[in-house]
Amino acid sequence: MSLDERVSARVDGGAFVTTSTAMQADNDPTPVQDPQPPTDEPAIVADASGLDPWEELEADVAKWKELSLRTAAEMENLRKRTTREREEAIRYANQRLIEDLLPVIDNFEMGMQAASQDTQSMIYIGMEMVRRQLIDFLTAQGVEEVPTTGKFDPNLHDAVAQEECGAGEEDRILRVTRRGYRLRDRLIRPASVVVSKLPTAEVGGDA
Repeated sequence: MSLDERVSARVDGGAFVTTSTAMQADNDPTPVQDPQPPTDEPAIVADASGLDPWEELEADVAKWKELSLRTAAEMENLRKRTTREREEAIRYANQRLIEDLLPVIDNFEMGMQAASQDTQSMIYIGMEMVRRQLIDFLTAQGVEEVPTTGKFDPNLHDAVAQEECGAGEEDRILRVTRRGYRLRDRLIRPASVVVSKLPTAEVGGDA
């Protein structure tokens, strides 16, 4: 080993420093940095965000499960509503036809009343046969006449007039001026009736 490469050691604060090492440190412009211990910074950042991958996955599963259940419920409601509307359309498909036919039946019955003076005539007998056919047709379509016996019902009857009645109770149906009809459970025309009312009390009199 050459003399230049000899290492002279000196005691400096209890530490041995080589001359060659000191010279190399003086000639190297790059500062020597002390090695830093490894840190857990990524783990600290993940913990600070508060998002656990498993918790995120469970939250997504719960969200999509709720969405699928809501969508299935909406589709079921839509299916039931569509089925109900289709059934109603079938049940009441002939309602417009029957409503247009009712005035014809009214006029036909007025003609029968005029012909009822001679119930043995061929005209009356023929009209009675037609009337029965009309009734059978309406019955086959689910049409029935609104009952007009008893007390007045605003849901089924249309009061066209009131008459005083000495006996009996108020709002009693006295007579029918036009028949009413129902198509199954739907009212298509109320019955026009005359109802009773209590006699008007006389004002005045002997003191």
